[in-house]
Amino acid sequence: MADILYTFENSVYLNITNTCPCKCKFCIRNNGDSVGDASTLWFEGHAPSFDEIKSAIDAFDFSDYKGEIIFCGYGEPTAAYKNFVMTCSYIKEKLGLPIRLNTNGLSDLLNGKPTAEEICSLVDTVSISLNQHTAEKYNELCVPAFGEKAFDAMLKFAKECKTCDNVKVVLSVVDVIPAEDIEECKKLADEMGIPLRVRKYTD
Repeated sequence: MADILYTFENSVYLNITNTCPCKCKFCIRNNGDSVGDASTLWFEGHAPSFDEIKSAIDAFDFSDYKGEIIFCGYGEPTAAYKNFVMTCSYIKEKLGLPIRLNTNGLSDLLNGKPTAEEICSLVDTVSISLNQHTAEKYNELCVPAFGEKAFDAMLKFAKECKTCDNVKVVLSVVDVIPAEDIEECKKLADEMGIPLRVRKYTD
């Protein structure tokens, strides 16, 4: 089985699914089988069950890691929503460490229901991939399975997360887009009252 838990730049990551509704042209999983100390992040046959995720957490020595645990692997964590929810609860109960969700913000579409409130009750930080400032440019770059409604759904999710007082919300873009598009993304993020992080692209 692929690595469920791996480390990268002294942070601990959880890889719980390979399913993703987007095919982002810059996605790092297009470049190789692993990140950090993982041998592979590709699951063969089946995605991990909650018991397998729990076992991976139990087997890991967290004594050297006092920072947040980050849901970010070779898929969209909220595509495995039930396992995501149960894993967050288990981390809080067993470890008491802060949790960050890196997400494309399409959880509502993936799960057919509003999810921001529940997600914000489980995590400490939600980092949402904005990626572009218009639906047209977003669709071209991210190729979402949900088509034109994806961009607005992502923005709606971000706005609903922002109403949760207990969670930090961040939007992100990757510096593969033109500088003028990054500036427009900053304007959009400012209008929403959410900070924007410009991420460096890593081959």
